[in-house]
Amino acid sequence: MAKPYIDEEEEKLVLEVLRSGTLSIGPKIEEFEKRFSEMLGVKYASAVSSGTAALHLALIALGIKEGDEVITSPFSFVASANAILYMGAKPVFADVDPLTFNMDPKEAEKKITPKTKAILPVHIFGQSCGMRPITELAKRHNLKVIEDACESIMAEHKGQKVGTFGDAAAFSFYPNKQMTTGEGGMIVTNDEKIDSLCRSLRNQGRAQNMQWLDHQMLGYNYRITEMGAALGIGQLKKLAGVIEKRREIAGWYEEEIKKYDDLLIAPETHPDNTHTWFLYVARIKNPQINRDEVIKKMAEFGIATKPYLPSIHLFDFYRKGFGFKEGDFPVSEAISSSSVALPFYIGLEKSDTEYICRKLAETVKGYKIDGV
Repeated sequence: MAKPYIDEEEEKLVLEVLRSGTLSIGPKIEEFEKRFSEMLGVKYASAVSSGTAALHLALIALGIKEGDEVITSPFSFVASANAILYMGAKPVFADVDPLTFNMDPKEAEKKITPKTKAILPVHIFGQSCGMRPITELAKRHNLKVIEDACESIMAEHKGQKVGTFGDAAAFSFYPNKQMTTGEGGMIVTNDEKIDSLCRSLRNQGRAQNMQWLDHQMLGYNYRITEMGAALGIGQLKKLAGVIEKRREIAGWYEEEIKKYDDLLIAPETHPDNTHTWFLYVARIKNPQINRDEVIKKMAEFGIATKPYLPSIHLFDFYRKGFGFKEGDFPVSEAISSSSVALPFYIGLEKSDTEYICRKLAETVKGYKIDGV
């Protein structure tokens, strides 16, 4: 499905760290953070152990408390909603835009109550949410904005990069992302107080003076390693080229899927957005076709595909905890039940995308309602 793009430059940087003997809390982390903040155009960047950790600390730093409500998307990786639960707060889902698969600002506005304290938009698959209307909505209702930019590094909305709209934002560097540190994430903000608090929280609540046993608050072990930071430095150096190559591969897929537009739906990019392609996800046009059976058939051809993404509100513990059911968020559910994530990584050739799309179309076309 995916694999990281790592070359000798990253190997050299990681080896330097291993030979240095400083494997944690060292200069590579500081360099990585500085390079990242400069690339994004924000004042502060704090590296952590994962995108989930970044979301968790951002929510703490912005004062989300038990009983608060945070509006977010049901069409996302589960971590975006789980991080809200970590706070004892309630994730309140707003249905998504059928074009971008991102939170619909009009739906978000309907969900605001006196308990609402923040909006957590998720920039899904490499494409920005409609952040201008979301930030305007937050301003009108005095709400915080935490961007989940874990899948969409360097994507833009109306010329502005994701991660620069809200009070804080989270990025992820898991191996299937546009860039990787193995495991890892980043919190970005233009607020010095938020940054200082996140830096303390990631390191067991250690005091600003960094004295080893001076801990002023409850914190967490959310540190990134020096090896991960070194890998991240190498990845940042070539990120622009990687994104361009991913755009090329996405273009190949789009060209092929359009040949089968009676069977398949290609993803679209909103005219206000640029796309950086975390994944390439096509949809099956006929809602009667069982997408999961199609995925099984594709595996018989040696092609890895996945159901990306399930709607969060239909997971058992969300159903049991909040009473969610089928039909609550029909757009998200329709996308979830029809989406097929295709192999997507640097190293794919145009002929690979032709073969994958041809086999997908053949499988869908040959599908009988009682099975493939």
